[in-house]
Parts: sequence; structure tokens; C-alpha cells
Amino acid sequence: MTDKKNEIVTLEKGQQFPLTIKRLGINGEGVGFFKRKIVFVPGALPGEVVVAEVTKVNPKFAEAKVKKIRKPSPDRVNPPCPVYDKCGGCQLQHLSYEGQLREKKDIVRQAFERHTRLDPNKLPLQDTIGMEDPWNYRNKSQLQVGKQKEKVLAGLYGMNSHELIDISECMIQHPMTNTVTQQVKSILEDLNIPIYNEKKHKGIIRTIVTRVAFATGQIQLVLITTQQDIPKKDLLIDEIKRRLPEVTSILQNVNGKKTSLIFGEETIHLAGEEVIQETLGDVSFELSARAFFQLNPLQTVKLYDEVKKAAQLTGSEKVVDAYCGVGTIGMWVAKDAGEVRGMDIIAEAIDDANANAKKHDINNAHYVVGKAEKWLPKWVKEGWKPDVVIVDPPRTGCDDALLRTIIEVKPKKMVYVSCNPSTLAKDVNQLMRAGFKLKLVQPVDMFPHTSHIENVALLSL
Repeated sequence: MTDKKNEIVTLEKGQQFPLTIKRLGINGEGVGFFKRKIVFVPGALPGEVVVAEVTKVNPKFAEAKVKKIRKPSPDRVNPPCPVYDKCGGCQLQHLSYEGQLREKKDIVRQAFERHTRLDPNKLPLQDTIGMEDPWNYRNKSQLQVGKQKEKVLAGLYGMNSHELIDISECMIQHPMTNTVTQQVKSILEDLNIPIYNEKKHKGIIRTIVTRVAFATGQIQLVLITTQQDIPKKDLLIDEIKRRLPEVTSILQNVNGKKTSLIFGEETIHLAGEEVIQETLGDVSFELSARAFFQLNPLQTVKLYDEVKKAAQLTGSEKVVDAYCGVGTIGMWVAKDAGEVRGMDIIAEAIDDANANAKKHDINNAHYVVGKAEKWLPKWVKEGWKPDVVIVDPPRTGCDDALLRTIIEVKPKKMVYVSCNPSTLAKDVNQLMRAGFKLKLVQPVDMFPHTSHIENVALLSL
């Protein structure tokens, strides 16, 4: 007699079966169990019963597609975007916005359940802060350029394919980024300027990058090219100025490498201003072509206000802003702190951070180049010990050496801004083992209709 419980399930590609979806996975896909084997189904929603068809089998899990929905979720809606199922840029347009906010909170809860020993029901997890209008929120578009017969396309490569999906009216982009991209496509077509062909590694125009400053309305256009010379360059610039008088900054960036990275090292100023001005709250920033800036300015204000709220500064604290970039978070809290010191490994970002602080007469914020694990012990040795450490690391989470340093330095509070619930939970687990207590996790929806969720976590000793 076989032990039913430990029986190994073998699934085959093409196999179909009914499946009840239990929850959403970290990439927005539905998650169900077939005879104890985990099955990921993009496009399926929690609570739904679907007929799933296996598309890929791995030893520990299987991937499947929806063949039929037997019992739909009450949260299921028709995605308004015409290329939603092909483009892959959004993962959750088929889920109502209230449903998205609820499920994103659950994705965070799952991460803590998986990576910590905290009781998921007693987690200090707040409801997700959403947007009143969750459309047209992105301030920047980066669309690959391609050619179909005589027609110039600009878009994204389709899901799991190398077919370029032309995106003319992206619904999560600021309308002006769509307008500018459409006009630039027409100009390139009319002037017959060579478009880059990735397979042949020939042609010149690779990518159209458009960024809009929400506060000032200024628009920056960057053409990514394979070489410095652009045929009919003067004519191209004249046409852009004529058809798009609202564009205030025209730049060229050269990237001749076979790479998936968008920007190369060299940026050439073609016309208008070199930078555009953006404002968050009462702090303004100069954005150059390659400067990192949050993609959703409206929600960034809410996110940074949550950081300020979590830090509970009284005016005397020594604050460290690790992974500071151009100093946005540090400057947001500076007027409530005694002193802010920030660091980042990118020298240009530190130049921008110090220039931004000077421009706003923020005299209690100073920024240095290098890693926090180098600077923190040095400052403590000199008698400067932080009360609050704010970190906003990349998706991979905090560097191990930084976590060890924070544990040694023992700040009273740590505010952790995270764009990845899994690495947040792993890092929090390490800090809790060293005596920190998790006081708050506040999800903020920075990217509606996608599976991404940002969090502000507060830990204290």
C-alpha cells in the first residue's frame, strides 16, 4: 500500500486539471496546489476555480496557464489596456484596485511568514496606502525602438518573447510621455533615420526615453543611440522643436554595446536645458538624463511622509541616510533632525545630494561617497553615534556587512524603506535576532496595476 501523503506527483506539460487559487505570488501570479505540488498561474486570482494547463514543470513547482475560469473572483475586472495580455509591463489590471491593495498587503504578510518566526496574525502590518486615481502616474518611459516594414515602433518586448509590442497609449504613463514618444516615432519615420536592429546589431536609434516633471511640467527627451553621429541630426532637432515645443531638454546618450542596459556612459546635450526641475513637497531637484528619481512623484510624497512619521524626530537626533542617492529622504527629514549624514557609492549622486542641500539652505545635512559599513564605525569612533538609521536599499536588500555594522552601532531606531517584501523580511529577521523589535510595517502602493509593493518598516532596540 502506498503512502498517499508522501506520494510524488508527476505533472506533464499540457496536462489539464481544476485548481483552486489560494493567494497571489510575489510576481502577481495565482498560486494553487495540485496534490500538494505548488502551481503558479499568471492571470488567476485568489478564490477562483480555474482549469489550469501545465506549461512548464520544475522539480519543486509547476507553471500553468488559465484554460477556463469555472468560478471567477468578485474582484475580477476587464483590463482597460488593449495590449495588457501581451506587454507584461502590468501584472494586475484584471484585479479591482481595492483587491490589489488588499492582496499586496497579503504578499507582505506571506514574506514575513516565510522568512521570520513572527506570528503572521500579530504582525504590525497596516493597510496599503493607495492612490485616489491609480492611472497615468509614471513620470518616465523608456521604450525600445524597432521597425516593421516602413513603420517605426516603440514599446516593450512581449512576455517570454522577443517580439516588440508597440505601446502608443500606456495607461500608467503620464499622458505627455505618450504624446512625445508618438511624435518622435513619426519624426524618425519621416526623416528615415536608421533604427537599431538588435538581431543584426545594426542601425542607430535604440531607445526613446521621456521624463516629465509633474510639478513644473518640464519634459526631457533622451535618444539612446549606438553611435555619436546621427544622420540629419540638425533636421531631427529642428523637427522635435517644431512639433514638440513643450519639450524643454533634448539629449542624446550613446550606448553601442550588446547589452540589456539602457544607458551608456556618454551623454550629449542637443538642445534646450541640460536638466529639468522637479519638486517634491517643498524640496526641488534637478534631474539630468541618468539621475535616479522615484517614478511616481505623488506616492513618493506619501512614502517619505511615512518615513518621517516612523522616525518620530524631535529636532535633536543624529540621523544616517544610507543608500542616499541624491539625498531625497535625508532632506525630507532634515528640518526635524539635529544632523543628517548620508552616503552612497555613486559619486555623481553625492555631488547632486550636497548641491541639493546647499540650494535649499539645509545646513545640517552632509553627504559622502562610500559604503555605510566604512563610514559608520569611523563616525562612532570619532564620537558621533546615530540615533536613527534610515536605509533604502536596492531590491537585493541590505548588504550583509551593513546589517552587521548597524547591529554593532546599535541605533535606537532603524527605518527601512523596501521595494522587495522578501529581502525586507529576511533582513528584519537578522536584525530581530540581534535584539531589534519590529514595530511597524506600512505598505505603500507606488506602482498600481503591477505586482510591486513598497514598504516602510520601523525597528527599535
